[in-house]
Amino acid sequence: MDPVPPAHSLRRTPVQQRSADRLARILDACAELLDETGYENLSTRAVALRAGVPIGSVYRFFGNKRAMATALAHRNLDRYADGIADRLAGLPATDWRPVVDAVLDEYLAMKRTVPGFALVDFGVPAPPAGGPAADPNHLVAARLTELLSGHLGLTPDATLERGVLVAVEATDALIQLAFRSDPDGDPGIVAETRAMMQAYLARFLD
Repeated sequence: MDPVPPAHSLRRTPVQQRSADRLARILDACAELLDETGYENLSTRAVALRAGVPIGSVYRFFGNKRAMATALAHRNLDRYADGIADRLAGLPATDWRPVVDAVLDEYLAMKRTVPGFALVDFGVPAPPAGGPAADPNHLVAARLTELLSGHLGLTPDATLERGVLVAVEATDALIQLAFRSDPDGDPGIVAETRAMMQAYLARFLD
């Protein structure tokens, strides 16, 4: 079963398996329609129709499409963290460079294969101002700092998290450029992004 999005993004948290399965279908339908129609044209009614559930089932969980897309973004972040953890399980803790490669490789894999990810990866387009706690890249950096620290035996302090945040921001911009240049991600720009990540994070991980 997919992880349930955080309670603050849901009107009601599913308790029974049937309810959790329905929530997963709603988020799957949301992701598919994002690819087909874009965020601006996304509607709760279209999602309900695609998911094969009554419109009331959508409103049981979400007050509007932004809340629904936010829940999808949280699910994407959970999947991303799980995917990185799976990759790290096969890597030694003595060399951080393959670990950083795994972080980028998992993001590229999701960018190429996960429905709706191009528009809603870890945050909704044009999110409202809410400080670091609401900023998607801050959330990503916090999760990555936790994963990197746990695998490499580092102290997850503010300096490391700030370095990871800067790397996330820079990588986000460059990967967007890579996918604007090529639907699969321009290989040259991806290679430059990888080199940038390695060079910059060496300051914190060497």
